[in-house]
Amino acid sequence: MHLFPAIDLRDHQVVRLHQGDYDQQKTYGDDPLDQAKLFADAGATWLHVVDLDGARTGRMVHLEEIRRICAETDLKVEVGGGVRNEASIDALLKVGVTRVILGTAALRNWEWFESLMGNPTYRGRLVLGLDAREGKLAVSGWEETTEVDAVDIARKVSDWPLAAIVYTDIATDGTMQGPNVDATRDMAQATHTPIVASGGVGTLDHLRALRGLPVQGAIIGRALYEGAFTIEQALEAFEGDG
Repeated sequence: MHLFPAIDLRDHQVVRLHQGDYDQQKTYGDDPLDQAKLFADAGATWLHVVDLDGARTGRMVHLEEIRRICAETDLKVEVGGGVRNEASIDALLKVGVTRVILGTAALRNWEWFESLMGNPTYRGRLVLGLDAREGKLAVSGWEETTEVDAVDIARKVSDWPLAAIVYTDIATDGTMQGPNVDATRDMAQATHTPIVASGGVGTLDHLRALRGLPVQGAIIGRALYEGAFTIEQALEAFEGDG
């Protein structure tokens, strides 16, 4: 199991959104590299980065910030937001990203996404981002909700050579009120693809609850920035003996 501290980027700053609402933003810093180094120095091995401007516009905005994080830390970095084509995937892999998250582009152009599975360069390097509101998939930076069930998509890709599925429950994201444990369990049990849970963690007990599920990892963001616990405590609770 791996803990994925999160850095969400908007206008080159470290921010968090409440339930994916771009009008409910809180800014936590203006240097993403400094924040990444803090996580690395505390013992984190993975980092989850989202280009929020990219997710909204369909064009990556923060490639340079991501490049610097990869070059100047030892973190394994996964990145999503604005990845709409193979050129974007290749650009991220070239700057040192470990794995690339595809969400909107995969769901809107499924045949193209499926074709990527035949490229040996991408095997084990691509992550499918499934963001759900009441179980239904949301796309375009969460601004559009579809009628597609997230669990059905997880079943469909069960035997594909994906690195993981990042499953985000939008209703809990940024709330610190607790993850949707039942929905995450259902997702994990529906597919052979490893699940990384995202959304709602606000206490160490929330992390321990996720640790009890068959998941690959958990993403945490606002709770760290708000000081609910330290990254060291989170790592101990989720990856260690805590």
